[in-house]
Amino acid sequence: MTSFQTPNSFQTLAVTGGTGFIGRHFLRLAAERGYRLRALTRRPQPAMAGVEWIAGALDDPASLRRLMDDADAVIHIAGVISAPDREGFNAGNAVGTLAVIEAARATGIRRLIHISSLAAREPDLSDYGWSKARSEAIVAASGLDWTAIRPPAVYGEGDRETLELFRMANKRVMLLPPGGRLSLIEVGDLSRLLLAALDDPESIARVYEPDDGMPNGWDHKQLARAIGDALGRKVWPFAVPAWLLRLASRLEARWRGPAAKLTADRVRYFCHPDWVAARDRLPPPLLWRPKTGSFGGLKATAEWYRAEGWL
Repeated sequence: MTSFQTPNSFQTLAVTGGTGFIGRHFLRLAAERGYRLRALTRRPQPAMAGVEWIAGALDDPASLRRLMDDADAVIHIAGVISAPDREGFNAGNAVGTLAVIEAARATGIRRLIHISSLAAREPDLSDYGWSKARSEAIVAASGLDWTAIRPPAVYGEGDRETLELFRMANKRVMLLPPGGRLSLIEVGDLSRLLLAALDDPESIARVYEPDDGMPNGWDHKQLARAIGDALGRKVWPFAVPAWLLRLASRLEARWRGPAAKLTADRVRYFCHPDWVAARDRLPPPLLWRPKTGSFGGLKATAEWYRAEGWL
């Protein structure tokens, strides 16, 4: 029997990952909608309307309990997207998720929204995907009223991951992985989904894979040209062979060591041909629809990058 509260009864939210790209957008939207927010942070943060910053981290159980005191639900956004080895991913994504669940149980919270990744569909492909699949298994076994959301590639104002694609497109040449397709979602649309699922009893024990509404996702060359259009640039996309990406990752590992960004793990992830949101896992249309078409969203993101001097 579920203990799910009535809609709109989750007024105080405990948020992990609130200092990151997705988290900051979520906090702003939730504050605008009148939620009271308590957000975990490792270091002092500037004041943010509607947000109480709680000093701590996922590996600090006492701080997680402080975060969740008097909260009605948990939005677990925090996670690791880059780590030198499997243990690093496990600590940030699986062990960290277990710590959040244990703190929720200790403080009597039952509602949990968990941010996962499409990578969880392919746990044998990368250490990142393995850790995200493990986090989902921990959430599913928690006994809480959980919902897991697997975003595809998330973009928008303030994002540094897709920034590199915009920088390449601004120079008119974009190097891409071998052929494949992927889905996108604008960060504001993702934030709206988190709040929509929060108050929806039908979302309990569901795994959603949202997208921007583009049927069958984007192929790599199509995306490159769309980013070029957003910048007002004609772009020449070039697919880099998998063997060359693997070689580049080995060279970067020798050069930068644990600080390497193009790891072998990421190469395997990039070269997988299907990162398209599954049709049977899309959120129900009555619950949520994307508002930001990616053509307009990419243009708005490009304009923000330029205004901030990032391009």
